[in-house]
Amino acid sequence: MSAEDLDNYETDAELALYKEYRDVIKLFTYVVETERRFYLANKVDFNVRSAGQDVYFDVRLTDAWVWDVYRSSRFVKNVRIVTFKDVNVEEVQKTDIDIPDSM
Repeated sequence: MSAEDLDNYETDAELALYKEYRDVIKLFTYVVETERRFYLANKVDFNVRSAGQDVYFDVRLTDAWVWDVYRSSRFVKNVRIVTFKDVNVEEVQKTDIDIPDSM
């Protein structure tokens, strides 16, 4: 496999992932971003915890979809995220979703 073939494969995989995202976002209520991953979920349980003087986030997602091009199945029943880094949780406004079908 040449470098060009590998680039084409990765480009096709990313495009397929975007198209899947476009199709499934309307099924979810929340968008969750971490330093490592991007999720869609229907339930988010967000807790701030402490370990000594440090603070970390313990986030549990139910009925989720994971943005990960290398996963064979991106739909996940439960996800637990434990991180010292920032976590962004946003509620999806269903009327704001207007992703073009032309891609």
